[in-house]
Amino acid sequence: MLSKKEKTLIKEMLERLTPVAAEIGADALLMFAAYPGTKTYFSHLDISPNSSRLLAHGKKIVLAIVEGAQDISQLTVTLAPLQTLHAYQLRIDPTNFKLQLLSHSMLVTLACHLGDEFTPVAHAAMDKYLSAFAAVLAEKYR
Repeated sequence: MLSKKEKTLIKEMLERLTPVAAEIGADALLMFAAYPGTKTYFSHLDISPNSSRLLAHGKKIVLAIVEGAQDISQLTVTLAPLQTLHAYQLRIDPTNFKLQLLSHSMLVTLACHLGDEFTPVAHAAMDKYLSAFAAVLAEKYR
């Protein structure tokens, strides 16, 4: 799926972004929550720009993405608690994972934050990784 070079690129990129995880996650989450099919999941949260809840949840998302990138070969093991949470407790519609709405929102956010550093190679590698991340989250629905 990902070459050794792509895995290294993803890890390096995400490690640089960890200090601003809350901001990146919040930006991506705002875009994600704008999709009509996702609005119901956030009705109980204040996800207005710069709200503490938005920043906290955005940070959780980015840190989960970072954690998964530490050993991509163990992504299923790493994400097992999130799989259960999204499938059985939050009951997130698996269509949202298949449509990769959060993945697309994250890619746009990364492009905005990284600018020229988000090269076509970095974009392609991150797209592959986020696709795998979303696929693993959706596995509990099978």
